[in-house]
Amino acid sequence: MSAQQQVITIEDISADNAPAIYVPGGLDQFFTAVVSEVKTEVPDLATRKGRERIASLAAKVSKSKAAVEKPGRDYLKRLKEMPKIVEAELREFVTKMDALRDATRQPLTDWEKAEDARVDKHNDGIQHIKDLTVFAETPTAAQVAQIISDLELIALDDSWQEFLPEAAQVKDKSLATLRALLADRTKHEAELAAIAKFNAEQAARERQDAIDREAREVIERETKRLQQQAQAEREAAARREQALIDQAAQAQREADQIAREAEAAAAKQALQLQLAAEQAERLALQAEADRVESIQRRERERVAAEQRQAAAVEQARLAEVARQQAAAAELIRQEELREADIAHKTAVLTAAKEAVMKAGVTEEQAKAVINLIRKGLVPSVTISF
Repeated sequence: MSAQQQVITIEDISADNAPAIYVPGGLDQFFTAVVSEVKTEVPDLATRKGRERIASLAAKVSKSKAAVEKPGRDYLKRLKEMPKIVEAELREFVTKMDALRDATRQPLTDWEKAEDARVDKHNDGIQHIKDLTVFAETPTAAQVAQIISDLELIALDDSWQEFLPEAAQVKDKSLATLRALLADRTKHEAELAAIAKFNAEQAARERQDAIDREAREVIERETKRLQQQAQAEREAAARREQALIDQAAQAQREADQIAREAEAAAAKQALQLQLAAEQAERLALQAEADRVESIQRRERERVAAEQRQAAAVEQARLAEVARQQAAAAELIRQEELREADIAHKTAVLTAAKEAVMKAGVTEEQAKAVINLIRKGLVPSVTISF
């Protein structure tokens, strides 16, 4: 290949052949060709033509350089723009692929959200049962009994799905806790009632003692007054008798009459004292009888109250035994219903599976089809239990 042919080849460099030329060592052949062309000639500097030839060769080197450099620079510029183009293409491709991925996964995402909501609902229900045993302040026996009644009304059925065993365990544990609390609160309130009854009886006894004490004081004051009055009367009679004796010399008849009157008055006074003493004794006897009757009445009331309390406790015990027996019977009944329901569903699903297998599919394939239908993933097809 001649130098002239090599220079022309350089000038023909284009965008089409640039990727094959601008590679490591790819330009060496062009440089070698130019060197061969300019070094093979030795122009005569002594002549004008020789000097012009040297200038022409140098100009040709510059032209060859430009012929290689300009397409290379253009190619390099395109290479610098290429990352932006590639980045934009990749960005658009990634965005579309992400949207396709999300759309492809959307049914699974929706199912996961529904599953999370279902699980949260069951967990909330179980937590609600647990919260029934938590109180901000100590409840009364009536409040605990109402909560037990409300808890017993919570149905444990297939709506709990796989959470049914946990819900049943939590309910049984909560009922046991509440029933123990009910027994404790019932006992505590009975003790408080007994204390209140004792305090009331003690207050009644103290009031009766005060009444008895006041009655005795009244009797004592009245007896003392009558005794003082009798003493005063006797002293007055003695004085009158002494005066009559002093006057006896003047009028014996009058003195005798006065003496008889004094004797009659004394007899009358003595009779009054005797009547007053008898009345005081009757009052004292009546007060004592009233006191004894009050004590006996309180004792009868205490015995009756204890009998009523014992009857109430026994009735509560029998009611609790009956309730526990009924609860146990209900649990057995519910378990039998669950087992019967499971057996029925198993029979229906087995019959459906065998019917599908008649179409020529394997048992595993038939099971997969029945599971899809049961989960509602096959439109317009259901299994009736």
